[in-house]
Amino acid sequence: MTKSKKQPLPRYESSLRHNILKMPEAIYEASGIVINGRRIKSLVFTTDLAIIRNCDADAVFAVYPFTPQQAISEAIIKAAYIPVFCGVGGGTTRGVRTIGLAKDVESQGGMGVILNAPITNLNLKAVAAAVDIPVVITVTSARTDVRARLSSGAAILNVAAAADTPRLVAMIREKLPPEVPIIASGGNTNENIRETIRAGANAITYTPPSTGELFKTMMAKYRDNE
Repeated sequence: MTKSKKQPLPRYESSLRHNILKMPEAIYEASGIVINGRRIKSLVFTTDLAIIRNCDADAVFAVYPFTPQQAISEAIIKAAYIPVFCGVGGGTTRGVRTIGLAKDVESQGGMGVILNAPITNLNLKAVAAAVDIPVVITVTSARTDVRARLSSGAAILNVAAAADTPRLVAMIREKLPPEVPIIASGGNTNENIRETIRAGANAITYTPPSTGELFKTMMAKYRDNE
């Protein structure tokens, strides 16, 4: 019996769109989270449409430091060709408004909604009952009762604890069944991302350079070639 050869991975890059923003290679070592048949390993943490349209992430993690607005979620979901998770409040924005925003995201075609850490379990439960897409709850501290979050309707945990993220992911993994999905911020280096994956994260959010930083690098190349 002949041993089958590993097939090469075919690629296509257009002459104009070859210079896309690539996610760090270490992210693809994660197991991923399968949501309605689609596996998600990398999530680009941005609301910049230019980056969203020119990156190789599996999904978009659209959270921003203002009260969520339907016009913003609609624009991102329409422009993106990959699934979008949208923030619907939890900090400044709470209560009935979060439920309405979550319903809007679902009707616009979003893959999931994200609630920030300060949200109450009662509010979380109301949002989870209102939509048929996964509710992602952000965890920033070891003091969070993650079991209560899950029993209140959270489908996915999003661990965002800056440099302490790998340790917090590992602590959560010790408490919960292995099938509980965890997204985590992995930093900007392959080594930091690997550390977070080894701790137990299934998927990684990656914060890309700004368009200004990317354009600065491009302009430097242009000047060198003059």
